Amino acid sequence: MTIIDYFTQLGSNPYFGAGFGLFGVGAAAALARKGMQVGMILFRRHYMMTLEVPCRDKSYQWLLQWITQHARHTQHLSVETSFQQHETGRVKTSFDFIPSVGVHFFTYRGTWIRVERNREQHTLDLHMGVPWETVTLTALGRDKGIYFSLLEEARSLALEREEGKTVMYTAVGSEWRQFGHPRQRRPLGSVILDDGLGQRILADVRDFIANPKWYTDRGIPYRRGYLLHGPPGCGKSSFITALAGELQYSICVLNLSERGLSDDRLNHLMSLVPQQSIVLLEDIDAAFLSREDTAGVKAAYEGLSRVTFSGLLNMLDGVASAEARILFMTTNYLERQVLALPLSWASDPFEHCSYYVCLCDNFI
Repeated sequence: MTIIDYFTQLGSNPYFGAGFGLFGVGAAAALARKGMQVGMILFRRHYMMTLEVPCRDKSYQWLLQWITQHARHTQHLSVETSFQQHETGRVKTSFDFIPSVGVHFFTYRGTWIRVERNREQHTLDLHMGVPWETVTLTALGRDKGIYFSLLEEARSLALEREEGKTVMYTAVGSEWRQFGHPRQRRPLGSVILDDGLGQRILADVRDFIANPKWYTDRGIPYRRGYLLHGPPGCGKSSFITALAGELQYSICVLNLSERGLSDDRLNHLMSLVPQQSIVLLEDIDAAFLSREDTAGVKAAYEGLSRVTFSGLLNMLDGVASAEARILFMTTNYLERQVLALPLSWASDPFEHCSYYVCLCDNFI
C-alpha cells in the first residue's frame, strides 16, 4: 500500500474526518482568541491611556472625593464617617460615600473613564499600617490633558473644602500626612497674652515673610524660630493655632519624644515641610532628659526618643537645614533647655510670654 492509498483510506474514514474537523475548529478558535488578545493589547497600547494613582500620593484622596461628587451612578460604595464639633459643643456627624474596591465607570467631558480601585491584601503601607491601594483610570484616546484637567478639578475641590480653615499635618513615617479634617480658623484676638505680645509676634512673622531678599542679600539663612514657654494651659498652642489662621498657614506638628524618631528622620521631615506651614515642636523639655539629672523627673519620659540635642541644633541651624521656614517650639520648663542653648541663640527679644523667646535674628 502506497502512502497515497493510506491517506485516501484515512480520508474516507468518518471518525478520522470528524476528529480532524474538531481539531481544525479548536485550532481556529485558539488562533482567534490569541488574535483578539494581541489586538486588545495593541488597541490599549495605542488608543487607550492608563493613569495609576497610589494611596501614598497626595492626589489619591482628592481623586476619591472628586469621584464621590461626580460619579453618581456608582453602585458599590464605602462609607467614611466624620465628626465636626461646633463651638457650642454640639457634634455634627456626616457620611461620605466613596467608590469601594472594584471597577466603576463614569463620564468626564464626554469621555467614558473606567476606574479600578485595587487593594492588596498581602501588602501593607508600612507608614500607615493599612493595605496598599491604587486607583487606576483608563480612558479612550491619547490626550493626556483629560487627566490633568480631572486632577486639577479634584485639587480645586479639595482646596474649597479647606478654604477659611487651618490644615493640620502630622509626621507619619518619613512624610507629612494631613491629620483629621481642616479646622475653623481661630481669631487671634481670642488668645490673650501680656502687653500686646501676640501682635508683636505677628508683626515680626509678617516682616520675616515679606523680606526674603533682605536675608538673601546678606547671606543670612532665611528661617525664623520662636520658643514659647510657660505652665500648661497658658495659651502656647492656642496662640500658634490662631497665628496660623491669621497668616493662612497650615501647622505641622511634631513631637520630639515620639518613639522611633531619630536625628536622620527629623532632618528628613524638616526638609519636606509643606509650603506655607508653621512647624510646631511641642514639649521639647521632655525629649532630652538624658542631658540632665533626672532625679525626681517622671520616668515616663525616659528613653522615648532617639533624637539628640546636637541633632536638634543641626536640624535648626545646620548645613542641611531647610530654608523659608517658620518654627515654633513650646516647653513647660524653660530652665531645662534655654541654659543649654548656645549663647548666640538666646538673643533678644527674651520675654515672659506667657512667654516667648525669639531665637536669634538669623534663626534659629
